[in-house]
Amino acid sequence: MSALSNSNWDRRSVLRAAMGLAAAGGLAACGGNTGRSGGGSGDALVQYFHAYGEAGTEQAIKKYAKAYGEANVTTQWITSADFESKLFATLLTDNAPDLFEFHPQIQMVKSGQVADLTDIVEPVKDDFNPADITSHTVDGKIYGVRMIDDPQFFFYRPSLFEKAGVEVPQTLDELIETAAKLTTSKVKGLYLGNDLHAVISPMIWSAGADTLDEKNEIAYHTDGVIEGLKKMRKLFTSGDLLLDAPTDYWDPSALNQGLCAMQFCGMWAMPQFQQTLGDDLGVFPFPKTVDSGKQSVYNGGWSMFVNAKGKNVDAAKEFVKWLWIDQKKYQEEWATAFGFHIPPRTSIAESATKLKSGLPAEGVKLFNEFGHFDNIGWTQAMITALEDVFADSVRKDGDPEASLDKADKAINRELKKLFG
Repeated sequence: MSALSNSNWDRRSVLRAAMGLAAAGGLAACGGNTGRSGGGSGDALVQYFHAYGEAGTEQAIKKYAKAYGEANVTTQWITSADFESKLFATLLTDNAPDLFEFHPQIQMVKSGQVADLTDIVEPVKDDFNPADITSHTVDGKIYGVRMIDDPQFFFYRPSLFEKAGVEVPQTLDELIETAAKLTTSKVKGLYLGNDLHAVISPMIWSAGADTLDEKNEIAYHTDGVIEGLKKMRKLFTSGDLLLDAPTDYWDPSALNQGLCAMQFCGMWAMPQFQQTLGDDLGVFPFPKTVDSGKQSVYNGGWSMFVNAKGKNVDAAKEFVKWLWIDQKKYQEEWATAFGFHIPPRTSIAESATKLKSGLPAEGVKLFNEFGHFDNIGWTQAMITALEDVFADSVRKDGDPEASLDKADKAINRELKKLFG
């Protein structure tokens, strides 16, 4: 699983996980040793991480934990595909972790699951990307510390573009035309992942719309988005889209193995792409869905949260502060030594030499120019509602307007629950 593999597809299982929580209440933590007792000074802490795909990541996280002198920190490195189901089920048991990585979602704040970390973030708040602070803030309090930012965009092979006589697409119409020209008997023009879910938000942003507006009201139901859904349907039925690839969009294999000429993926996979394709590699943002829109880049990422219902809240906060606030050397290594991620701390991002030139620098530029971050109010149920829109009107031949009307009802129910 690649580093940000879960940023989209794993979140889908949250709703199912939440629904199955009561049934799964007895699920124990993965692995036999929960780290609740044993050597080391001070408290025993357990942290949950999903299995990053890049070699060396598990060893690094365990190395950082071992270097901490104030508590005995055990890492559960969870290799199952649905990290959330494991996490959410275990949060209900006595084996719940003290801290865990996840994405900012308001229901965790409203249910009292995650601890307020304002006191540890506030002193260095100005050194964080402001968008990473906003996406973790509810009612002026900061929940979670961002560890990495992960822009997602298209990777392509310039040699194939040259051979087909095509330019980098600026609009969704051009992307569809380019995919057609790049498709041969052996190679499909484009890969967006097996379920297309990764491009739902970028398509909305590139239509000049958004998921929610500043008042936490629906902002995606626009003419531009309807137009975009029709275009996505055209692409889906064109025969130029790679479907059912052996690995999902987050893994670089589809482009690397020559199954497609363009692939939507994340910056985390850039070193693997470069290793295979060398200089025959370029990147571009999600193109404009409609002429009045603007290109976009989804900035996924992972954040560290403290379990507010755990037995060692203060000790867990101390560890988070030590590792993700104080240890800048480890933070830079985590962001750049295994895959390429953008450090959320401005001071670290500015000194990260690996991101200074070539394609990584281009990725950073796209991140800065076109980036959109998670909205903490955009919940799992809302994500699922728009996935259903794609299923109905892109994969099947449903009416986009009717599909969006159905999503509006589900999403407005959620918004009422959350914001009154």
